[in-house]
Amino acid sequence: MAELSNRLNRLAPSATLAMSQKSSEMKAQGVDVINLSVGEPDFNTPDHIKEAAKKAIDENFSRYSPVPGYMDLRKAIVAKLKNENNLEYTTNEVLVSNGAKQSVCNTVMALVNDGEEVIIPAPYWVSYPQMVKLAGGTPVIVNAGFEQDFKITPEQLEAAITPKTRMLILCSPSNPTGSVYSKEELAGLAEVIKRHEGMYVLADEIYEHINYIGRHESIAQFPGMKERSIIVNGVSKAYAMTGWRIGFIAAPEWIVKGCNKLQGQYTSGPCSVSQKAAEAAYTMSQDCVETMRQAFERRRDLIVELAKQIPGLEVNKPEGAFYLFPKCSSFYGKTDGTRTINNSTDLAMYLLEEGHVATVGGDAFGDPECFRMSYATSDDNIREAMRRIKETLAKLQ
Repeated sequence: MAELSNRLNRLAPSATLAMSQKSSEMKAQGVDVINLSVGEPDFNTPDHIKEAAKKAIDENFSRYSPVPGYMDLRKAIVAKLKNENNLEYTTNEVLVSNGAKQSVCNTVMALVNDGEEVIIPAPYWVSYPQMVKLAGGTPVIVNAGFEQDFKITPEQLEAAITPKTRMLILCSPSNPTGSVYSKEELAGLAEVIKRHEGMYVLADEIYEHINYIGRHESIAQFPGMKERSIIVNGVSKAYAMTGWRIGFIAAPEWIVKGCNKLQGQYTSGPCSVSQKAAEAAYTMSQDCVETMRQAFERRRDLIVELAKQIPGLEVNKPEGAFYLFPKCSSFYGKTDGTRTINNSTDLAMYLLEEGHVATVGGDAFGDPECFRMSYATSDDNIREAMRRIKETLAKLQ
């Protein structure tokens, strides 16, 4: 009998990619779908970054790159961490990977043993628990709901720690909620982590620059935390470079060496041309980052205003990233006469099939009361999508 491995059978498929695929199929059939399901800037990669990539091709950057990434790119990342985050790293403490997704997975695979526990605040990015399962670890979900702005407290963290705890995965600014941990909130979590020997924090900071409340704060900044922190970041969100696939970790050298050993066995170094593009992104003008951040902030304000006008939705004001995560549980049990909404996945499917707007149910993110919309799209798309959602939800009684 043909069977996939147990390892693979433990995994769930990515719900965000599944919704995006379904909306693409409907579009291919001629249905006018507005896709708010995918977490991807709608901007094009800035011209000066594309020029650097073209130059790299002309200069024959076409051979295998070193497993941890080109030295020039790692130097640029070290400079970025110093200038923007006031964190001191060496090039030996940086590893470049094929996207921040691989950076997260590398770290989990390198540090988590069979049966060890990884604390994941919910709502979470869909892939975190799956990666922990892939490594043979156990995801321990800590719920931080709408009422606490989707952020866990030090008390919740302390209560979740056991002798088997190996790591906390913390995403700020957050996918899917857009919540941002303040310096004080991070300091509180850091104190808890430091009390537990052998516990680490994977700080996913990929949305660092899409922040509407001022300076980004990193948990690695506190005394004694740099040794316990694995920072994950990359170029995809801030520079509109999702398809270039460049992410990195900054971490203690022994962790970087472990991830390097792992990466050396299953992908080797990342794309040579993409690395030269990423180097330009980090070393040249940062004006493009601020221009895009301002556009996202304007769209945030627009979608929040429009969502608040939809009866039955509860809406908070996200402080970063480009997601809105409204509470929609008031619609559960309601019907339009032909179909009944039992959960957020039903609601997302109803909005897609009836309203022709693609969103993602909160079940996939560990919060069954909410659903996710990405506002990384044009103002016109946001206005039309929210009009359709309002109209479609009004049919539910």
